[in-house]
Amino acid sequence: MTPADFRRIALSLEGAEEASHFGSPDFRVGGRIFATLAAQSQGYGNLMLTPEQQAAFVAEAPEVFIPVSGGWGRNGATHMKLAAANEDLVYGALQTAWKLRLEKNRKVQKNRVSGSPTLARKTSREDGARSSRSDRRKKKTSR
Repeated sequence: MTPADFRRIALSLEGAEEASHFGSPDFRVGGRIFATLAAQSQGYGNLMLTPEQQAAFVAEAPEVFIPVSGGWGRNGATHMKLAAANEDLVYGALQTAWKLRLEKNRKVQKNRVSGSPTLARKTSREDGARSSRSDRRKKKTSR
């Protein structure tokens, strides 16, 4: 498989769009990334999986799937050696990442509708309702 094959398969998934993240091609559904070609120069496609999904893919085909190094890899980001993969494997892996992204998108949407306390906290911070550390320092020095 090649980066062009990876791209073709990724874009065949319903609602998938190609965009760019830090200058590298990525594939999104609902505006959120499920796969990238950030390491295509090294022969990899990248998948955004859960750590459990990553472990299953690595166990099934360790010659194809490699966890990305560091924190991204610990959180499920996975390299896929394109030269060692076949079309069915690439399609299945991309479909897994795409479905995961769809599920996460639905949860976020559901939380927005239901008024999740977590989302409310994030929103109030974004709106400036909480003061920043520097704001608190200024208040202390002006007393």
